[in-house]
Amino acid sequence: MHGVRVLERSIRAFASCREITEIVVVCPEERFHAINGANLETEIPVTRVDGGAERHESVQNGLAALLYTPEFVAVHDGARPLITVEQISRCIQTAREYGASASAHPVTDTLKRADKERFTLPEQVERDGLWCMETPQVFQYPLLLDAYVEVSERNIQVTDEVTALQLIGHPTRLVHNHEPNPKITWPEDISRAEMLMELKHLRNYS
Repeated sequence: MHGVRVLERSIRAFASCREITEIVVVCPEERFHAINGANLETEIPVTRVDGGAERHESVQNGLAALLYTPEFVAVHDGARPLITVEQISRCIQTAREYGASASAHPVTDTLKRADKERFTLPEQVERDGLWCMETPQVFQYPLLLDAYVEVSERNIQVTDEVTALQLIGHPTRLVHNHEPNPKITWPEDISRAEMLMELKHLRNYS
């Protein structure tokens, strides 16, 4: 699995979800052409748009490229290729009930705060109620638009859409993902993702 396959796998997962009616891929043109070269065929429209300098600009570009005005929008990081169709559907159904949802998993590791030299500090970090955020994150379309108007007006950098919605006072319901959904950040992450895929394949056919 290389960079193109990572993005291709994410697109195929969403294209296979019956609740998804169109996909906008925010990425450079050459990367999108590489995906097309992999014979990517879907039954729903898949279009591409350039990203922006900041995350919120990229998401706004993607929203502007939608062919239709949707009731809900799912924002997914294409670097999370192990997302399942089932989890996408769960997030969408949860957003229908609460207006906003996000795939996540609870923190299970012991947490420590460190100084700039990476020495541990005596502060105890309680993990109760702490969750690791994932994607997709699904929202009522008007809610997400309002949130990003607030982000732009206040010139705030956000790392995900849940943070943007917090700016307008709207909570997000977390959807526990019991399957691994790691973000591919470093080259070695690709081999780990491939191993997870193989283990899942063996589990399904054992």
